[in-house]
Amino acid sequence: MTPEIDTTKIDQAVLALLYLTLHDGDRAWKSLDWDAMNRLHGQGLIHDPVGKAKSIVFTPPGKEQAERLFFQLFGK
Repeated sequence: MTPEIDTTKIDQAVLALLYLTLHDGDRAWKSLDWDAMNRLHGQGLIHDPVGKAKSIVFTPPGKEQAERLFFQLFGK
């Protein structure tokens, strides 16, 4: 039996990891799970990840939440 996956926790971890690659103010490299990226876009935390750019752009609330989650999940 396969345990259920909590996509909310996955999305929080992805958002936090995106913050790890933050550059140029609001941009982060988009080399993570596409389903999670689409969910984050649907929640208004990042701008549409589809396109030729190799990075995503955080929305202001997304950047704030990403920073908070990054330190919550990975800070000492």
